[in-house]
Amino acid sequence: MTGKWNYLPLTPEEQKIETALARKYASCPPVSQLLVQRGITSVEEAERFFNPRLKNLHDPFLMPDMDKAVNRLNRAMGSKEKIMVYGDYDVDGTTAVALVYKYLSNFYSNIDYFIPTRYEEGYGISSETIDEFADQGVKLVIILDCGIKANEEIAHAREHGIDFIICDHHVPDDELPQAVAILNPKMEGSTYPCPHLSGCGVGYKLMQAFAISNGIPQTELEGMLDLVAVSIAADIVPMVDENRIMAYYGLRRLNSNPNMGLRAIIRICNLTNREITISDVIFKIGPRINASGRMQSGREAVELLVSRDIADAYEHAKNIDQYNKDRKELDKRITEEANAILSSRIEAEADKKTIVIFNKDWHKGIIGIVASRLTELYYKPSVVLTLANGLATGSSRSVQGFDIYKAVESTRDLLENFGGHTYAVGLSLKEENIPEFTRRFEEFVAANILPSQLRPQFEIDAYLTFSELTNEFISTLRRFNPYGPGNQKPVFCTRGVMDFGTSKLVGRQLEHIKLELVDDTSGKVINGIAFNKAHLFDRIHARCRFDICYTIEENKHQNSPNAIQLQIKEIRIADPT
Repeated sequence: MTGKWNYLPLTPEEQKIETALARKYASCPPVSQLLVQRGITSVEEAERFFNPRLKNLHDPFLMPDMDKAVNRLNRAMGSKEKIMVYGDYDVDGTTAVALVYKYLSNFYSNIDYFIPTRYEEGYGISSETIDEFADQGVKLVIILDCGIKANEEIAHAREHGIDFIICDHHVPDDELPQAVAILNPKMEGSTYPCPHLSGCGVGYKLMQAFAISNGIPQTELEGMLDLVAVSIAADIVPMVDENRIMAYYGLRRLNSNPNMGLRAIIRICNLTNREITISDVIFKIGPRINASGRMQSGREAVELLVSRDIADAYEHAKNIDQYNKDRKELDKRITEEANAILSSRIEAEADKKTIVIFNKDWHKGIIGIVASRLTELYYKPSVVLTLANGLATGSSRSVQGFDIYKAVESTRDLLENFGGHTYAVGLSLKEENIPEFTRRFEEFVAANILPSQLRPQFEIDAYLTFSELTNEFISTLRRFNPYGPGNQKPVFCTRGVMDFGTSKLVGRQLEHIKLELVDDTSGKVINGIAFNKAHLFDRIHARCRFDICYTIEENKHQNSPNAIQLQIKEIRIADPT
């Protein structure tokens, strides 16, 4: 599917700011424009952006209920009550549990953790699990990355004398659970300055407040920011404000002295002695941690992340790596099956704006990945459902700019449960409700989605010539890391480039193009890679001029510290007529 290229020039007011910033960054003209696009309005703000500082993290007590949470935690520890740290089975949940459990274990021994299995207990907290906690003498549960909709379950816990501190970041309902404290920056009326924390980020803020209230230096807690960075990257929360600060220092930790479990995963991923980036976390580290909860139990991921012995951690890492290999095979098979079903329906559903697909035999742990694949392939909001514990259980994924949470919420009377974010929602419903859900989901999306949201959009940050790809520009561009929503990797456009004559097809099926390009402004030959663009090779090789839309990647196969490779998103070849 051909994407739309969007370029929004700076407004007159933004141009004034850009002119002022350009005095500081005169040797790299595109830099000031990139800064303005990120909402930076002064040289001072630019310096804070380029030099994140832990002292600029917000006071955790600005979060509503934080004082209540810390007081209850301190009281539990003072009374030697049993504390249970509970979390979701995904990357965000397991890193959150590992961080809170490991940190509090430095000061308190009557503490344990629990991760539900996807296939037995399911998402969130259950009344049966609360009964088990009551039998164990648990008096306080710190629940992370879930719990914001557990109204009945937490009411049940109160009957057993169990208090809950909720650390969540999912969208709450109007009616809230009767927890002793709810820490959620998305709460209505919350004025917390960073509303888009990950679940692990909320847990970190609780531990930060605990440390402040007890006069504990935060050095050891800051050493756990590698766990927060992994959660931020894997959960794809906005890379702004204190998320960016925590991700920045977490990446530094990953590259210097990572958590023992993460060190074992880094070794498994063959990332040892290489600079680890957010992309490495998203595509290599995160999926392996996630595979534990998808294929077996998220508890093993926490066992890995709290391990203090490298041999023990490496054994867990090997197990988790095998889960990830199994996950890939299942992912490939189920995606192929889903595509086959959709191909048979393509004519009948050509005008539909959504995909809803159900197969009772599909693996519950994989359907979220399959929903992502279908959204990328068909560029439609997609819901993939399977049968689990007597209910049709599924995951939904959205296209850029469309709030799928609202679309799912519009059918809530048909649902047994749902929760999530703007771009990803989990849901469950009775099997007999699937046809009506499908109809109403399509109806809502068709009425609210914009035509432009049904095709890929490439937001171009700046037009560049190859002469502007200087070593100084590449070095400054590196300082825009870490990337993520709200601070996306800049997308550039260069017009009128040509093949140097040495581009070639590569890949197992020769489906990609390894490009060597020139333009009229420089004698440089610039390397690039265009995935799945082999159909354009003949025209490129015939020395046609074309425009490219791309990001700039470091070429780790070359010795130069500023060696680059353009990752081509799209190519537009001028019509010869």
